[in-house]
Amino acid sequence: MQRIIQLSKSSPLPVYYQLKEALRKQIESGALKPHERLPSERELEESYGISRMTARRALSELEAEGYIYRRQGSGSFVAEPKIRQGLLRLTSFTEDMRQRGLSPGARVLSIELVTADAELTRRFQAEPGERFVKIQRIRLADEEPMALETSFLRYKFCPGIEELDFTNRSIYETLRERYNIYLGYADQTIEVKLADEYEAELLKVKQGTPMWLMERTTYLEDNTTPFEYVHSIYRGDRYKLYVRLERRAR
Repeated sequence: MQRIIQLSKSSPLPVYYQLKEALRKQIESGALKPHERLPSERELEESYGISRMTARRALSELEAEGYIYRRQGSGSFVAEPKIRQGLLRLTSFTEDMRQRGLSPGARVLSIELVTADAELTRRFQAEPGERFVKIQRIRLADEEPMALETSFLRYKFCPGIEELDFTNRSIYETLRERYNIYLGYADQTIEVKLADEYEAELLKVKQGTPMWLMERTTYLEDNTTPFEYVHSIYRGDRYKLYVRLERRAR
């Protein structure tokens, strides 16, 4: 450990929470480096005169929040920093990863043409029988799975797009370069969900891990024509969302 941690048993804050927060602050400040080994439950117990259960709970919550990871038989280690995802600009996953110095990629699960069901018809005010291309991918950063993304695009604007390989290709870049399609704005909702068995297997996390569920409807440059609907599941242990709030002038 890089610094001595002060725990107060007379504090109204539970001891496990004090320990967790102290370790979290050391991780976020860089005092504890990525992949550095943390003290074991037994070492924490002996160093601070706390119970093994208290140490275990602190480490378990840090793991659940994505600050540490565990290796069977080796102990607990500091995880890579979470990726900060801004909420004010319409960018692609590829652009976001490149800006962070990471190598974007994808594993394509399926590309198919589908006919609008009741949900797509409602979202797009689509004509009966309108076709969409459905693209489902696991999004990667430096080969690590980050998100499960399912996109629906109005096929009449981008015919033939289902024949392209989106393993290392950005959908938004393809729309601009091949179809001269530019996007205007998007409406996006974000909520928390727990990874089900299928999502956990694809994203290499434990079932029940907190995830970000993001749903986005994107409009063309005319700002009136809905073009894309995206349903994404992002790893909660690798992402945190941020937004700058400005106080309105009086």
